Amino acid sequence: MLIAVQQRGAALGAGFGGGGEVYSTKRGAQKKLHYATIALVTIFLVLGVLNILIQ
Repeated sequence: MLIAVQQRGAALGAGFGGGGEVYSTKRGAQKKLHYATIALVTIFLVLGVLNILIQ
C-alpha cells in the first residue's frame, strides 16, 4: 500500500523508471512515507530471518 501511494503523484513513465528530472528532493509527507516504507521492509525482513532461524 505504501509503495503504491508513493508513486501516485508521479507521471506514469516515472513509475517504470523514466523520471525525466535529474534530482528531486523528498519533502513533507513524501519523506515520512519513504522512511515508513524502509522501516516496514526492514521489520519484515528481520521477522522473516528470525522465523527461519527459530524453526
